Amino acid sequence: MEGKSKGKAIAEKRIEKLLSAYVPLPMCIVNVQGKVTRASDKIDEVFKYDGIKGADIFALTGIKHGEFFSEGINEKALTLSRNDKVFKIQVGYIGNGDEKRAIVYFYDITNYETLKTMYNDEHICMATINVDNYDELTSSTSEEKRLALSTDIDKAVRQWAARGNASIIRYKENMYFMVFENTYLEKIVENKFAILDDIREIETEADFPVTLSIGIGAGGKHPAQTDQYAAAALDLALGRGGDQAVVKKGSKIEYFGGKMQTVEKGNKGKSRIIAHAIKQLVDQSSKVIIMGHRNPDMDSFGSALGIFRIVANRNKDAYIVINSYFETLAEIYNQAKDTEVYNFINSEKAISMMDKDTLLIVLDTHRPSLTECRELLELTEKIVVIDHHRKAEEYIENATLYYMEPYASSTAELVTEILQYSGDKKNIAKLEVEGLLAGISMDTNRFAVKTGVRTFEAASWLRRSGADTTAVKRFFQTDAEAFKIKARCIADAEIKDNGLAYSVSHGHHPDIQVINAQAADELLSVKNVRASFVAGIDEKGTTVISARSLGAMNMQTIMEKLGGGGHLTTAGAQVSCTPEEALQKIQEIVDSLEGKPVKNKEEK
Repeated sequence: MEGKSKGKAIAEKRIEKLLSAYVPLPMCIVNVQGKVTRASDKIDEVFKYDGIKGADIFALTGIKHGEFFSEGINEKALTLSRNDKVFKIQVGYIGNGDEKRAIVYFYDITNYETLKTMYNDEHICMATINVDNYDELTSSTSEEKRLALSTDIDKAVRQWAARGNASIIRYKENMYFMVFENTYLEKIVENKFAILDDIREIETEADFPVTLSIGIGAGGKHPAQTDQYAAAALDLALGRGGDQAVVKKGSKIEYFGGKMQTVEKGNKGKSRIIAHAIKQLVDQSSKVIIMGHRNPDMDSFGSALGIFRIVANRNKDAYIVINSYFETLAEIYNQAKDTEVYNFINSEKAISMMDKDTLLIVLDTHRPSLTECRELLELTEKIVVIDHHRKAEEYIENATLYYMEPYASSTAELVTEILQYSGDKKNIAKLEVEGLLAGISMDTNRFAVKTGVRTFEAASWLRRSGADTTAVKRFFQTDAEAFKIKARCIADAEIKDNGLAYSVSHGHHPDIQVINAQAADELLSVKNVRASFVAGIDEKGTTVISARSLGAMNMQTIMEKLGGGGHLTTAGAQVSCTPEEALQKIQEIVDSLEGKPVKNKEEK
């Protein structure tokens, strides 16, 4: 046996010697301790120094020696860059146990990597660029300066395109189409789309700046698919309020910008068109089911009452889906139920009633995962979505009619305008107009934020239609315990030097989400506070976060990083960590967005 082992060892040594002498590739042999025992003459193509025998493989390659002896190493596609070349590493073995050695081969794949880099760099990207609110801009500019404004915008956009050797064409007064190479996309992403800031510097006679919405498609299998990506990206940018760039590369989507509040549109023509379209859809349907988001708030519920009236006035049966609600909704919900006018049903009942002729109207959300009953979306092809939130990556894709306006204060504002232009204003109940006014009041923090001329016009119409502001105020009354939690939350808030306020609402009140929102709103009343974040735990043990700002900071982009969303000034999220950990994550996100270094765990 001993002679057989010795003979085997001699044979292995001979194999090593033959390999190192005749293999036409750079190669070396490494023992289990990670030391190089032998190398071929061609190894100097990889390592430009005399003799690597006895050297540590980790010092040579940066790869731990244990990896060379691990199963599946050849499936990892390890590469090494040396001497302006790229080598692919492949491993074979000789011997067993402590005498096992790894034979490391270095394949020169420099030409392949260069070709791959060139392919990626020269891959075609497409961009569709929209000048936001172009009509409002030009109508607010005197005739003699209108041409100068258009020229300044065109010059800025074309200079930006020229920096990347892009081909660009202006095919409408407010629209551009651009084609460029992927290598330029990497540069503009690195600069975080500085064009968005540059374009806002253009002087206008309007009371709002020039802004752009940019949709970029990249990584398509063919030009048609890349064009589709660009169109989808622009839809997202516009749906999120404009003044931002969206890059869609396959299923990956990135957002940039979004610093400005969405500019209100002065023309109500779209509301009239939507009102007419909804009337037609209602008339062509057997019945209508109205659905908001889970645990509806005043905006969602008030909007449902408004849509119910439109449907009822068309002599069609309407049903409102509601499974559960916060205590703050109890007052108006109980009043509505006591009238026995409104048909409230749960998800199970709604599913049993659905058929192909049923019209489903979704309010105050466009995300399937947030709806009261997601299954309903799959049971009909006739869907209307009315929402005021900025468009998210997840949205109802098969809707017949979309009415999404991020400029609006609330969904109740949009529904009020539809109700105005529905053409049949009979039988509008006092509770319905009060519900709509309450929805507007809640989402604007009592008309303090995100209010435009159309917001006040809608509120004025509701008031003339019989809404009692005192009754609306009663809808917002809370119990003493909730008031104490909110007061303590505000009192314990930590206000940073950068104008951000952070606080935790302690307790497990069933309306903790509403308490968080109210506390965050109140913190904005403190001098020098520009944004607030309040976190607390709901009855299910989930941490809910409310984020508010005065417009200088985009709450939506911050909350999206935690899986939530919302508006520029109002947003929220739900996370599984503790409230304290959630607020710490938010501070890190804010620091990264504002260019501050994030402390590591040891520094914390």
